[in-house]
Amino acid sequence: MIFIKILLIGAALAMDAFAVSICQGLSMRTLLLKRMLAVALCFGFFQALMPAIGYFVGKSFEKYIVAVDHWIAFFLLLVIGGKMIFDVITDKGEDGCNCCKEESFSVVRLLVMAIATSIDALATGITFPFILEGVSVWTAVSIIGVATFAICTVGVLVGNRVGMKYKNKATLAGGIVLILIGTNILSEHLFGIGL
Repeated sequence: MIFIKILLIGAALAMDAFAVSICQGLSMRTLLLKRMLAVALCFGFFQALMPAIGYFVGKSFEKYIVAVDHWIAFFLLLVIGGKMIFDVITDKGEDGCNCCKEESFSVVRLLVMAIATSIDALATGITFPFILEGVSVWTAVSIIGVATFAICTVGVLVGNRVGMKYKNKATLAGGIVLILIGTNILSEHLFGIGL
């Protein structure tokens, strides 16, 4: 069950990267395999790296926060998921990425977008010492990285073929999943009831 939880966390965190991947797909008149793989690898790498950094930060403070770890995990996932939902609700239809125009590929721009969309994964990684239940952090971040890679590959394909139609729905679903996982963690610790 923990592997499914990690996969769901990874998929939920990847929704911002998915939206940017759609933009990348939209900006390609012709689907370029090299560019699609670069986008997916870059986003997958940073979505795996950030929770690993967050994990080691959280681990170093574990002895001070072990009594309230479930509240911290719940609060962080609630804030991250809530922000994703808020962004969808307040979206005025301006995607901010000039998706409709052909653009030249910039590695620097791609790195900036990958880092920006993985900041929430850093905060989620802080909760890992309390929720991994015996699973190695390297296994967890590998699952998150591979999930993000797959989701971003699909995002580029969808963007190139369909467009921005599902961007908000994907982000909304990601936010809801993170809030549900946080609620499940809190429920397990307070009442012994969880999925």
